[in-house]
Amino acid sequence: MTPVAARKDDDIPALMQRMGAAARAAAGPLARATTEQKNKALTVAAMRVNAEQQAILRANALDLAEAKDLSDAMFDRLKLDPKRIDAIVKGLRDVAGLPDPVGETMAEWTRPNGMKITRVRVPLGVVGVIYESRPNVTADAAALCLKAGNPVILRGGSESLHSSQALYACLRDGLRAAGLPEDAIQMVPTRDRAAVGAMLTMVEYIDVVVPRGGRSLVERVQNESRVPVFAHLEGICHTYVHAKAEPQMARKMVMNAKMRRTGICGATETLLVDRAVAKTHLPPILDELAKAGCELRGDAETRALDARVLAATEQDWRTEYLDAILAVRIVDGLDQAIEHINTFGSHHTDCIVTEDTAAAERFMAEVDSAITLHNASTQFADGGEFGMGAEIGISTGRLHARGPVGVEQLTTYKYKVHGTGQLRP
Repeated sequence: MTPVAARKDDDIPALMQRMGAAARAAAGPLARATTEQKNKALTVAAMRVNAEQQAILRANALDLAEAKDLSDAMFDRLKLDPKRIDAIVKGLRDVAGLPDPVGETMAEWTRPNGMKITRVRVPLGVVGVIYESRPNVTADAAALCLKAGNPVILRGGSESLHSSQALYACLRDGLRAAGLPEDAIQMVPTRDRAAVGAMLTMVEYIDVVVPRGGRSLVERVQNESRVPVFAHLEGICHTYVHAKAEPQMARKMVMNAKMRRTGICGATETLLVDRAVAKTHLPPILDELAKAGCELRGDAETRALDARVLAATEQDWRTEYLDAILAVRIVDGLDQAIEHINTFGSHHTDCIVTEDTAAAERFMAEVDSAITLHNASTQFADGGEFGMGAEIGISTGRLHARGPVGVEQLTTYKYKVHGTGQLRP
């Protein structure tokens, strides 16, 4: 079976309807696929990505040459290099090595009337993934959906079309080698943004949409979609240096949380420091950040400690910079830190640095975020780092999935009831 391709006489709705119908048709065979078939598809895809590394890099060079008006963060997300391709290969192999969730028994019990009830995991359905820049999402999303038994329609960003198509070809090779329907993984073959609008209304074909990208993309999907959405709008992440924080740990963690990669959603955007240790702990942190090229914006107390700190406004507490910019505020203890995060944060990822276990437990219980950390960088907000192999995105919603959306989160469940002729009285 050849994958759906654009026809000369196609309009976008017709193209998307044919892709949706093909994905729905692939759902049954994929749900019945064996673990061995799915793992073979992923393993062969990994081998093909590794073998086609130079071709993928040439495709990425075309995307980079055509990229216009991209921020530094978006350009960084678009760029591939041998190390990042190795990470894609590893991600495919890691997902292949994960337990297959499909068919897993979640719970079972017997009723007094003798009926045996079992709750089992089943595929979620057809997944639509809409994303910007990052070509690695092509491989990550396809791998996770495949392992969970879900057909997927990928709509990558126009700026990453060449790179994504090169990776898609490798994924298709894996499906063929495993004897799985090629329409189990499809990529929208057009840059036309009308394809996004069409996906958001395809309730008869798509069961869930996952957007990955900037605020404008995610807002559009959340506002316009008639299909359920897994998403986070922003990553306004915090690191809070508590009064009982070890100073060297605090300094190293803040540097990593902010500066390791400034353009990812798990990068810390606001630093909170307990007033009790501000004069001892904060100046070395500010100095190292400034020397690393980070622009600092702080409250009056922070500015009094370092002349390089610019005045912060309330908007700074609400901003996801995705850049080497950090907002800094001195707070009057744990209560105010929690209040600040729950007021200004985006319910994504927040960290406390402390040697006080009780304070850490309270912080992690009361901060209303999908991920809370104690003495670990916010940059660990990643499905791969959680041992999920990869992630299709991070959800800050409360229904079905929260935090990194991996293989398990891409399943739902059904009940199987076995009886011996019972009748309800």
